[in-house]
Amino acid sequence: MKNFILNTDSYKTSHYLQYPENTQYISSYVESRGGKFKTCLFFGLQMFIKEYLSKPITQADIDEAIEIYQLHGVPFNKEGWQYILKKHQGYLPIKIEAVAEGKLIPTRNVLVQVVNTDPQCAC
Repeated sequence: MKNFILNTDSYKTSHYLQYPENTQYISSYVESRGGKFKTCLFFGLQMFIKEYLSKPITQADIDEAIEIYQLHGVPFNKEGWQYILKKHQGYLPIKIEAVAEGKLIPTRNVLVQVVNTDPQCAC
């Protein structure tokens, strides 16, 4: 998928409407929930960053997302994405913290945390 904005479940586009007014920072995380194995081999973050986060979003990406999410019947934070395009030249203002790639980590632990660095981009 070329458009990073579309790389999510449709229902998640409504989350920005659920945060309390004046929310400035959101922390999101990735974890291994568990399953057959007691550990998780963590890898792929560098590839994800290179593939998706090293390229800025464009107006064409925003326009495509508006069209797709309208067809899905879900809200879309057009103003927020326009702000990122204008203020941050299309790059996400985020800080990523993660365990070292290649490490075996017990399941049910956080592997990656992502926090916005611009208080206007919590949503």
